[in-house]
Amino acid sequence: MLCVQTPEVVAAKYRAQGRRLTPQRQLIFSLLHDNATHPTADALFAVASKRMPGISLRTVYQTLDELSEMGEIQLMRCDGGALRFDPNVDDHHHALDAATGEVFDVYVDNLDALRAQLPEGFEVENVSIVFHGRVAKGSSTRPTTATKSPARQQTGRAKSTKRSPRRTSRGSSK
Repeated sequence: MLCVQTPEVVAAKYRAQGRRLTPQRQLIFSLLHDNATHPTADALFAVASKRMPGISLRTVYQTLDELSEMGEIQLMRCDGGALRFDPNVDDHHHALDAATGEVFDVYVDNLDALRAQLPEGFEVENVSIVFHGRVAKGSSTRPTTATKSPARQQTGRAKSTKRSPRRTSRGSSK
């Protein structure tokens, strides 16, 4: 199960913060709910425009910015590509399919075991792991973002990912 609030819960939080709740914003909330595609603002705008002609790209961006400030979505950028928006705010990482550009949620067990050799005085604020690869051709099962690892199913929310990344022999972070 993804850690995503329902559109009604997000709307209530939005209103509680004194933010203006409009039909356009409610549409964006619904488009993000259980959306495992990690959409860009342009992709959301394209879908929103079909459902509500006249919605502006500015409204989409503004709403996404506000949802990010509220902690209701996470921002992610893979390989310098477009900024994507992830409504799954659970502690997780990502896998990027190089062939299709699809991004999948990945739950990493035992992050505490990772160690890094960081510059003296460097304080890690967060860790973002992106696995790069390809989904096997002919694979009968596409990766799913809704499945947690068995360990995560037992423990619920994972511990914070504010840990040091492991260094490889070439000195790059993993």
